[in-house]
Amino acid sequence: MTDSLPPFVAPEQTPEWAELLASADAWVARRITDAFAVDATRVDALSLPAGALWLDASKQAWDADVLARLLALAKAVRLPDGIEALFAGAEVNFTEHRPALHMVCRGGAAVPPPDRERFTATEAHLEALTSAFHQGELRGATGARLDHVVNLGIGGSDLGPRLVCEALSHLEPPRHGVRFVANLDPGDFNTTVRGLEAARTLFVVSSKSFGTAETLANLERARAWLARELGTHETAAHFLAITSNPDKARALGFAAERILWLPPWVGGRYSLWSAVGLPVALAFGWARFLELRAGARRMDQHFRTAPLERNLPVWLGLLGLWNASLLDVSSCAVLPYDQGLAWFPAWLQQLEMESNGKRCRRDGSLVPYPTAAVVWGMNGTLGQHAFHQLFYQGTRRLTLDFIVPLPRPLDAGRRALAQHALAQAGALLAGRTREEARAALRAQGLSPAEIEALAPHHEIPGNRPSSVLLTDGWNAGVLGELLAAYEHATFVRGWIWGIDPFDQYGVELGKELARTLAAGGTLAGFDPSTRALAARLDAHR
Repeated sequence: MTDSLPPFVAPEQTPEWAELLASADAWVARRITDAFAVDATRVDALSLPAGALWLDASKQAWDADVLARLLALAKAVRLPDGIEALFAGAEVNFTEHRPALHMVCRGGAAVPPPDRERFTATEAHLEALTSAFHQGELRGATGARLDHVVNLGIGGSDLGPRLVCEALSHLEPPRHGVRFVANLDPGDFNTTVRGLEAARTLFVVSSKSFGTAETLANLERARAWLARELGTHETAAHFLAITSNPDKARALGFAAERILWLPPWVGGRYSLWSAVGLPVALAFGWARFLELRAGARRMDQHFRTAPLERNLPVWLGLLGLWNASLLDVSSCAVLPYDQGLAWFPAWLQQLEMESNGKRCRRDGSLVPYPTAAVVWGMNGTLGQHAFHQLFYQGTRRLTLDFIVPLPRPLDAGRRALAQHALAQAGALLAGRTREEARAALRAQGLSPAEIEALAPHHEIPGNRPSSVLLTDGWNAGVLGELLAAYEHATFVRGWIWGIDPFDQYGVELGKELARTLAAGGTLAGFDPSTRALAARLDAHR
């Protein structure tokens, strides 16, 4: 669609794809434990360090030969050229005819020349606002110091900052409290502001278009709440706007000095590193925000310069593609063993499913095999008491990602948590045979009849594929490395599939229909069920 990208190569038309299909057929019937038994080098061959991260993918349903074929496929579809195009500012967001340069915000790529002055000014503005906030210079309508923050945003304007603020709060007390409102449901706003002192509350309104219905509705709720609590409608001092559409923000009453620019070449779900990350700086200080960015920049450098064979985001991307498209594993459970990463599954869910949940390719053809997996999960050990039973004895095919941060020093509690993660991955791989189940029941003193009745219920098939990603230390910089690694892995898969991981046209349809309903427009184009439900809604007063 643009001359700045290398020609699209459909992966299924390469000889490497045919070889991978044959390998996939073999792996569907193969036990991973058998692969360990015949290959003493398997752990080393399928483990990879990068910065403070260590990936062990040896429990996945693949081997060094499959990895080599996947790497050959990546070269056949010109992934190295795609990576360079990404960092060089080519129009990798080919449907919207623009680059995807979120790496610029963390120093991992160069600012496009036409935007250098504006970008530099925005960075200075961002730092100055952060400094003024921490020094008590931002004052509200009554003259009181603004010292608590509520972020109004949704999707990428919410999940990234929310995740980081939650993660860092488990490492150090925030200097100022930050809360988040995302949902259109009024209950989200009402419960979030409960207990706050309006005179001291600053609202950060993040919306790339400044036309997002949920965010604008919460902006009006915030204005009404402040007016009611403060007894004045002069509340502009309580708001900052972050947007690619400053004109729209000004039209909605924001002064120029209260608007921070979000470059159009920064996608929403990749926008944490931009001014959208302001809540992180307000909560923990400018230095901590820079540390987060620096970690992501280190991963940018690794992704751009490391050979594919030793490139962590490339490995993650290829492994996800192998599972989703070739093994037809449609579900990926993400299990961070860290309470601070409670929002990581939701962040990754949006990153992968909104980026790669598509089927139309750069040449207009449709992908003839599955693309993005369904991503979901919960932080350990909570998930062990919620859904791990399905992993052990359920009938669904899935893969698992265990994320295990290892702080320095590692106290007894964190060591026990990590041990749980490793034990889960090992037990899900090994399982328990029928004879092993009988032996365990026999040791409990059960009768032969009871043993035979219960043994099938205690048998566990095992062979559940998983990856374990450890960190060496745990701080804002390591968190930045982790997030950037998954961002780049998403790009790798999108490139090979030939889809655009930086647009989201599908979600616009639902928004259009919602606007039609809200405006009382004709329902003739709706299905009978929706028309009937809309009529019932209209009748409900």
